[in-house]
Amino acid sequence: MGKKVLVVDDEKLIVKGIRFSLEQDGMEVDCAYDGEEALSMAREGEYDMILLDVMLPKLTGFEVCQQIREFSSVPIIMLTAKGDDMDKILGLEYGADDYITKPFNILEVKARIKAIMRRTGKKKEESGKAHVVESGEMKLDCEGRRVYINGKEINLTAKEFDVLELLILNPNKVYSRESLLKIVWGADYPGDVRTVDVHIRRLREKIEANPSEPRFVHTKWGVGYYFKH
Repeated sequence: MGKKVLVVDDEKLIVKGIRFSLEQDGMEVDCAYDGEEALSMAREGEYDMILLDVMLPKLTGFEVCQQIREFSSVPIIMLTAKGDDMDKILGLEYGADDYITKPFNILEVKARIKAIMRRTGKKKEESGKAHVVESGEMKLDCEGRRVYINGKEINLTAKEFDVLELLILNPNKVYSRESLLKIVWGADYPGDVRTVDVHIRRLREKIEANPSEPRFVHTKWGVGYYFKH
């Protein structure tokens, strides 16, 4: 069964090139040329991956990404024209899984797509064996990929969930930022450990009553992060 990808960019030539290349690999490709169109297609369609340009008419790629995250954990790769580090981190702050700077090589795009699809495919297999984990007032549904605190669902991005799931399934085990980056984002991920810090900070803001005095996700100074049951 071919994977289904949504490509969003207002430059029609770029879309055409990506579409042609992905279809050659047996993928099914839908295209959108502005933010609003992208959002409605993401709501209506079931996609395995979304390639999303940052600079779009109507809604920016960041806004689209943020809104998609409210209802879906589909992997999203941001396409950004700026090689600026802050922009990349910002893209990941909004819940993107990866970013690629333009101009890009289509082979690199395909390699990234395949790497992320491999990881999400593996996660699905693993979560089939998984279960519900409870710690204090937190409940983690590994199969449904949902988190509840005091019975209230907390909206996490795909990566925030991955980090939390890894830590909660291995309580008291300290993971360095490098190992978290490797396990959750993959060895081929080009970003650096700041990505991990950003995600831990956002995760704490969502799950901790007082993020500066965390109950669940703790820091072992100079070493890394761990989950305390």
